[in-house]
Amino acid sequence: MPRLGEKYEIEVETMSKAPAEYNTDEYFGLDLPVAPAIMVGEEIVVEGTDVSEEKLEEVICKHLGLPPPQAKKKGVLGRFLNK
Repeated sequence: MPRLGEKYEIEVETMSKAPAEYNTDEYFGLDLPVAPAIMVGEEIVVEGTDVSEEKLEEVICKHLGLPPPQAKKKGVLGRFLNK
């Protein structure tokens, strides 16, 4: 996350709380997504799971009005395993 924040000159804010604090009425009152989560602006990119760096970078570019990043070329092994 910090690397993408530097690349696109956006502010990255990390919230970390004890798991029990995410299950309080006060937290639900904030209208924030279920942790772990990633938001870009007001858009919830993902909640309750991980997201690929490529997907996150795509959402950041969309938020900033930039063209989507070019897909990284796959190596021989990546193409063979279709990853």
